[in-house]
Formats: sequence, structure tokens, C-alpha cells
Amino acid sequence: MLFLQISKHSIESCPLHNEKVKKVYADSFAKMGQLMEKHGIKLVGAWTAVLDHLFVAVCEAPSMDALMKFSMEPEPMSWFEYNSTQILPVLSMEEGMKLLK
Repeated sequence: MLFLQISKHSIESCPLHNEKVKKVYADSFAKMGQLMEKHGIKLVGAWTAVLDHLFVAVCEAPSMDALMKFSMEPEPMSWFEYNSTQILPVLSMEEGMKLLK
């Protein structure tokens, strides 16, 4: 299953200008790969729109349950402390087109 994550933080909590948030992000990201592997999650891609304080990622997870368990780990939870985040199950265009047939 593919999931789209859209996260946005405030100007005040931007890690480029807030040392406390920068440290939280650095500590969390250092463990993120290991946690993703533990839950069977693969990062397809991630992008940031720096001027809009926006982060977008696509990941592949075996199930919504696996993604929820990953999200409840301390490191991802620290991300949610500084970001408003929406996670959506998504289909590739090819998969979506199959639904139309």
C-alpha cells in the first residue's frame, strides 16, 4: 500500500530557525531508517517546499496497521509535535485507471 504524508510546520517551529526543533529532527531522523525497516515501511520519495514550511513524502507499507504502529514510535511522534500532518492511502495512476474499467 502507498501512503502520502503531507506535513506543515509553523514559522516559529521551523528547524532552520529553531535550534530546539532542529535537534529533535536530527535525533529523530537518525533512527527513522531503522524504525521503518522494523515495521516493513519503505520510503518511495520525500520532498520539501522550504519557503512554504511543507514536507511531502510517499512511502510503501504492508498495511495501515504497520504504518500506525510505526507512527506511534517515539521518534515519529516527536515529528507530530511540531507538524500538522495528514496521511492518505493513495494509488498510482495506473492502479487508479484500473478502477475505471
